[in-house]
Amino acid sequence: MEIIELGKNIELIDFKDIERDQLFIMKKIIGNFVKKIQDKNNDFEKLSIHLKRVHNSEYEILGKLVIKSNVYSSEVVNYNLFYALNETLRKLEAELG
Repeated sequence: MEIIELGKNIELIDFKDIERDQLFIMKKIIGNFVKKIQDKNNDFEKLSIHLKRVHNSEYEILGKLVIKSNVYSSEVVNYNLFYALNETLRKLEAELG
């Protein structure tokens, strides 16, 4: 398991096989999401995004968001990496209410 840390509050797990350009875009998307969450919640603690390959063609993204010691999680499987990431983050945001 390889972990990429973006600051002290964001972890990207198993993103080692993602192309550099894709990773750059994903970091931007995740960074913008965290900024939006932090603006709404002063108690934001951590976001972990775990990427898994399913049958070499689909992506499974597991998201875990920790706010005020409460853990929110979401999971999406899709052929499109960016769609899977976006849906994972959207579901996490929806859980916050």
